[in-house]
Amino acid sequence: MKFGHSICVLNVGGTRYAFTREVIKDFPLRRVSRLHACATEKEVLELCDDYDQDRNEFFFDRHAQAFLFIMLYVRSGKLRFVPGICELSFYTEMLYWGLESAHLDFCCQKRLDDRMSEIGLDTDCLSESDFRLSSGDDSQTGAETAEPKTVLSGRAKWLERTRQAIEDPNSSLPAQILATVSVIFVITSMVMLCLSTLPDWDTAKRNMVEEHRVVEAVCISWFTAECLLRFLVARNKWEFLRRPLNIIDVVAISPYYITMVLAGAGLPGGGLGVAGVALRVLRMMRVFWLMKLARHFLGLQTLGLTLRRCYREMVMLLVFVAVAMAIYSALAQLLEHGLDLGVRNPDYASIPAAAWWVIISMTTVGYGDVYPVTVGGRVLGGVCVVSGIVLLALPITFIYHSFVQCYHELQMRSARHARSISAAELLR
Repeated sequence: MKFGHSICVLNVGGTRYAFTREVIKDFPLRRVSRLHACATEKEVLELCDDYDQDRNEFFFDRHAQAFLFIMLYVRSGKLRFVPGICELSFYTEMLYWGLESAHLDFCCQKRLDDRMSEIGLDTDCLSESDFRLSSGDDSQTGAETAEPKTVLSGRAKWLERTRQAIEDPNSSLPAQILATVSVIFVITSMVMLCLSTLPDWDTAKRNMVEEHRVVEAVCISWFTAECLLRFLVARNKWEFLRRPLNIIDVVAISPYYITMVLAGAGLPGGGLGVAGVALRVLRMMRVFWLMKLARHFLGLQTLGLTLRRCYREMVMLLVFVAVAMAIYSALAQLLEHGLDLGVRNPDYASIPAAAWWVIISMTTVGYGDVYPVTVGGRVLGGVCVVSGIVLLALPITFIYHSFVQCYHELQMRSARHARSISAAELLR
């Protein structure tokens, strides 16, 4: 729109907000940012309730306090419910301005789901469009849903669909098929890797050289094509290269091609000394391909999210174990070997050797390969086992509660994502 002034004023429920045209163009709220693309006053009135061209002021007959909290989200990135306002009413305001339930903090998402359950709404079947219709602005909703179709070009649509199919296995039927094939190749590669460590594998490999080469070549070709395709459709190439799983993909794939190049040059990898050992180590990195399964299984996603959120508790657990190990290993070495009491246990000749006994006693019931023989050592062993149970139980309680919270959070995210996909398919 050809704005008459450089300053645009938003009047929401009597509260006025002033922004420049540049800010309006890239505003995080979709309804506000679309004002910049309006060419006529009629198009403007489809987005707001009234417009004063002389003052360049847009009027919205919406809840002023709810919009204040939404503006706090624009500034800080955190969106929470307004105290004293019904959750569903605030959710309606969110949908009007172009926000979704996924923008809410986890605690407020749970409150919204509980509120829907109380009034008899099924959160798994409820679509976002139901609340858009309740806002009393059907024409605006239709314009919002039609906007992405007019903005994206044919190539952009293809890239977006390909990206979604690769990154989200539940987005469509082709995405599910692609994910299933990827899982099959990962499992096949892991089985081949495990079989290659068996004592009789070399004999079997010599008898089935061609079969082994074909299976390995097909698996590596699939992983290479998948990695290249994900790189080509990635929005941010640099961010893609920085992700740990993508680095593991490249590191695990590269030994195969390096070995092929060396074999073509007449230099077999096994005869390269240190370089050959390095290639074998890199080839074993394929075991980390199992982490790719986290894209398809909620349990692995929950584990990763729990570890990221509970790193302080994990550090605290390691500190507890390290302090106890230092104390008990020093006492065990002294009681079993350091004091000349007629019995010198060679298994406790040093503190590092005793530390092995301490760690397996605190975390398990012990292997029995190392054990104390003196009375003082056995008493110390009993104290070590009991204290290990107590020390490990303290931080694990916090980790357990965080795991349960992360699991429910991912479940709700998955349900919301499934609803959004179903709504998009209906709109098509």
